[in-house]
Amino acid sequence: MDERSNSSRDSIDHDLILVGGGLANSLIAWRLHTERPELRILLLEQGRHLGGNHTWSFHDSDLTAAQLRWIAPLVSHRWPGYDVVFPEHARALNGGYASIASPDFARTIEAALGPLLRTGVRIDAVTPTSVRLADGTLLHAHAVIDGRGPSASPHLALGYQTFLGQEMRLHAPHGLTQPLIMDASVAQQGGYRFVYLLPFGPDRVLIEDTHYVDSAVWEPERLRANIAAYAAGRGWQIRDVLREEQGSLPIVLAGDFDRFWDALDGQPTVGLRAGLFHQTTGYSLPVAVRLAERIATLPDLAAPFAAQSLFAAIRKEARDEWQRQGFFRMLNRMLFMAGSPDHRWQVMQRFYRLGAPMIARFYAGRLTFADKLRLLTGKPPVPVMEAFVAVRKTQPHQIRNPE
Repeated sequence: MDERSNSSRDSIDHDLILVGGGLANSLIAWRLHTERPELRILLLEQGRHLGGNHTWSFHDSDLTAAQLRWIAPLVSHRWPGYDVVFPEHARALNGGYASIASPDFARTIEAALGPLLRTGVRIDAVTPTSVRLADGTLLHAHAVIDGRGPSASPHLALGYQTFLGQEMRLHAPHGLTQPLIMDASVAQQGGYRFVYLLPFGPDRVLIEDTHYVDSAVWEPERLRANIAAYAAGRGWQIRDVLREEQGSLPIVLAGDFDRFWDALDGQPTVGLRAGLFHQTTGYSLPVAVRLAERIATLPDLAAPFAAQSLFAAIRKEARDEWQRQGFFRMLNRMLFMAGSPDHRWQVMQRFYRLGAPMIARFYAGRLTFADKLRLLTGKPPVPVMEAFVAVRKTQPHQIRNPE
């Protein structure tokens, strides 16, 4: 038992400390401050601003109407639909698509939190009820949430979505009217590769070179060269590169949920560090929104045993997500483990020939039984026997993990 568990509320520095000002923790802090202003919360971030250097996108159909309303102040751009392009298929799909740029995210949430946020803070150690800063300061709370990004785990077998994006201003208008979220007509380069385009203005666009590959190791100079070649191929002349973002998102192939969470040893954990994201697309905002809402309803965040109850609540949410996404992990294994890496685009091309409502449910993580049957019927885009072998490998030790 924590030696401070019987202390009075006044002897604790904060009810809740959130370590790491990424997407998940920032949304939790913002939601709690709005819905539960009586709570003494503190958000700690190592950088100068919340959110780092990212662009988070989502489909309107990923969220409920109420969720769309409360995150609306964060949204930087909206479009009525999006396009996809493959070597043998191209399509425009209707349905709202939106992006949140980290400067807008930071500006809105930082202004709301005010003194409840501390930036430029280096963390030395985290426990379920305390945070030790690099300068030796020790902060105590009824509960501490760790949201500092993903860490390696032997209990997950992963593929990776690696990407590098450059937001640029062109010398002339680009002509895009809505996002092109997958242009897989490009050379594949040893994995499923596509270019992602977000038009932020008539002559301003984010070009992101994305690869679904077996290893998190990647070459930024190659991706920058890919972006320059893609822009030139479209006849776009680059005036300025305004900013650059990059990352490597985990794509879960298999895992042992209980061992993964047991290894956290009671530490409340969120975001990518907790495996809380869409395990095929890597989209994390819808899951983060749902978790923020759930945590804001917990009744005992100011109680002596808040850390234990918070850990149990997050673990339950994560288990529900894990069970909902079992089918997606199976699809991931088929994508990564069946057929040639350079032919992975065929899986996604076939997917985008299906009905628009089912595609929306796929991104939202709400596939019906009929949807799953439809995805598995018909002529498979990968070798049947290799797909069968991949489907059966449900445990991490059955999959050679490059990392």
